[in-house]
Amino acid sequence: MRDCVALIVAAGAGVRFGSDVPKQFRHLGGRAILRRSAGAFHDHPRVDGVLVVINPAHRPLYDAAVADLALPDPVPGGATRQDSVRLGLEALAEAPPRFVLIHDAARPLVDAATIDAVRDALAEWPAAIAAVPVTDTLKRAPAGLAVETVDRRDLWRAQTPQGFHFDAILQAHRAAAGLLLTDDAAVAERAGLPVSLVPAPPDNLKVTTEADLRRAERLLGDAKDAPMSDMRIGNGFDVHRFGPGDSVVLCGLRIPHDRSLIGHSDADVGLHALTDAVLGAIGAGDIGQHFPPSDARWRGADSGAFLRHAAGLVAGRGGRIVNVDVTLLCEAPKIGPHRAAMAARIAELLALPVERVGVKATTTEGLGFTGRREGIAALATAMVQV
Repeated sequence: MRDCVALIVAAGAGVRFGSDVPKQFRHLGGRAILRRSAGAFHDHPRVDGVLVVINPAHRPLYDAAVADLALPDPVPGGATRQDSVRLGLEALAEAPPRFVLIHDAARPLVDAATIDAVRDALAEWPAAIAAVPVTDTLKRAPAGLAVETVDRRDLWRAQTPQGFHFDAILQAHRAAAGLLLTDDAAVAERAGLPVSLVPAPPDNLKVTTEADLRRAERLLGDAKDAPMSDMRIGNGFDVHRFGPGDSVVLCGLRIPHDRSLIGHSDADVGLHALTDAVLGAIGAGDIGQHFPPSDARWRGADSGAFLRHAAGLVAGRGGRIVNVDVTLLCEAPKIGPHRAAMAARIAELLALPVERVGVKATTTEGLGFTGRREGIAALATAMVQV
């Protein structure tokens, strides 16, 4: 049984947005809004899978938006959001997870810390939602004129993700079919499930209008009128020794060789160094903290997932990777014939133009462990704008 799966709701037409293209497929900082939302969960180490619910008429837009994520086929949605969620849950019921995180595609700035907090709360409660306490004074104005000040104590603005024990929310949605409830927490409340509120950042906004999109662009630092953002540089270094084998994995490519690199994952020394560089730029620790070698889940894992996770943390903080540079230190195999393909693969993983990716190689002229052909080392640098 999978532990936790994210269900991304992207079946709406976005009528209030006033665009020919549904808002979830509009671009934000060079990526579709849906790609940013789904990618935040896809790259999270505590989420085992992502399923998206769409309007079947939007399939070409969906395919273009998430082409690099290798997601399972999307689920056709229904007439209402509530119908779409229920249909998504029914699809997951074929191989049910323990927990499900339901998230609106139109919230592209969700960060890893919020996902973690909602997931953590499910250890104690059957339902937990991201939410922000109301701080503004509230007025009741039925005809556009204030007639009453509403007590804001104990009032919260609900966000997503909203997390649930899967079996409980599936039964609750089945029982609520045909009703018009505004979110999944309301479905849970109707079924008598206690719902824990997890404080979340207000920047986890829902893109409903063009003004929302411009605000999201400013938060990402991509708008032309955005103030100067903080530029940060991170460095990474990694080493793997040789062992028996017939190929090595370097910067996402498998290259024939008379030996292999030894490691818990695929031992891709280039991507490991680069992942540490990206994490270092945002002060998010190192690769071992996020993907400990003691965890059997990462045995033989594709290191591209580690790099995508680091990039997702950057995006979750409203930042973007500006450029990266990797230097491989080895006597063999020869890197030159593969350098362009390595740069292209890194560019794909980070959704960067390939001209913003540097891949170089050098020898140590026979000196040290790399000179003795005992292993390969890698140095990496990443510049991040936050």
